[in-house]
Amino acid sequence: MSLKTALLARRFSVAPMMDWTDRHCRFFLRLLSKHALLYTEMVTTGALLNGDHERFLRHNEAEHPLALQLGGSVPLDLAMCARMAQDHGYDEVNLNVGCPSDRVQNNMIGACLMGHPQLVADCVKAMRDAVSIPVTVKHRIGINGRDSYEQLCDFVGTVRDAGCTSFTVHARIAILEGLSPKENRDIPPLRYDVAARLKTDFPELEIILNGGIKTLEACREHLQTFDGVMLGREAYHNPYVMAEVDQQLFGSTAPVISRAEALAQLRPYIAAHIDAGGSMHHITRHVLGLGTGFPGARKFRQLLSVDIHKAKEPLVLLDQAAELLEGR
Repeated sequence: MSLKTALLARRFSVAPMMDWTDRHCRFFLRLLSKHALLYTEMVTTGALLNGDHERFLRHNEAEHPLALQLGGSVPLDLAMCARMAQDHGYDEVNLNVGCPSDRVQNNMIGACLMGHPQLVADCVKAMRDAVSIPVTVKHRIGINGRDSYEQLCDFVGTVRDAGCTSFTVHARIAILEGLSPKENRDIPPLRYDVAARLKTDFPELEIILNGGIKTLEACREHLQTFDGVMLGREAYHNPYVMAEVDQQLFGSTAPVISRAEALAQLRPYIAAHIDAGGSMHHITRHVLGLGTGFPGARKFRQLLSVDIHKAKEPLVLLDQAAELLEGR
């Protein structure tokens, strides 16, 4: 086991989010917290086995600790993809049993798998047999038609028996018909009590809480019950919430990074991406959330979201935006 994996801690993590937690976003978030566990966007087994897997698996060494989230339900395919993850240096591989979108349901991916505990167990066992890095599961507390606590315990117990010891629980059920993925993140009520009961009934398992958490104060409160917390949209829309994660949740004595320092440290990465033929917007779209809650924040966001598309010298624009963060 590598040193990186040995040090893997799930006390605080950032959720896998489609179209958001790409490698550029993760590099930026890592500047704010050295200890947070970061997740890729969900990648399907089909994309890795039949597509440009190097593109999907590419990451910067600075992103560690880093987990790859997989979507799939064929044990052999998942085992092959888990091996790819390990070979590319990922610290963990996670199976998505929470995404409610129609597109993934039709391929037996995501939340619909909560109705098939033994299949998930078979998938987990196949992955665990293929790799030495941890295999974890992210799931809901139920799906419509299968949302009793007994059925949740059946799911967790069955998957535990296949060797999984870490479960990230999005404390909402998923409604598989009639709600969009976006609506499924808001409409089903949060039930932290159900997730807490799971921790009580499965004390030997690592239970990570996900869903609706917005502040580090709330994180500290939940950590009295759970082994870890996972932030999703809040970490993306308000990334500076992560600046004190290391100090408040991991006991770090390092100084808290400022917004200005984070952007300054990101600048060489952006310059290298531009030199390689990339667009600055690929990266700066992820930092717009730094511009919240201070005079000039709106101008900061405008520079990097609107003006950026007509800038002949994008780095000059970046430096203008950076000036607005001075002292912040």
